[in-house]
Amino acid sequence: MSVSVSPAVKVVGVNGQISLGKQYAGCPVLVEEREPGVWLVRTASVIPDNERWLHDAKTAADLREALAWAESHPASDESTDELLRRWRDESA
Repeated sequence: MSVSVSPAVKVVGVNGQISLGKQYAGCPVLVEEREPGVWLVRTASVIPDNERWLHDAKTAADLREALAWAESHPASDESTDELLRRWRDESA
């Protein structure tokens, strides 16, 4: 996306909207009213509330560690029978 260095005149429509251009269509933005009639509009990334925990530093590090372990230990079902036998014995 290019940065415009000169101001552009936009007209606020009767519904209270302005167009920033098709390159921003569907992008989330932060709109701050600095003072009456002065707005700062910035593009933003939004993290859904139910995924915010994944962005905690410790959680993200734990997840990276778990993914690295999973990559170096391919899934195998060669011990499935033994695991099922142990679970059955423990629950009895």
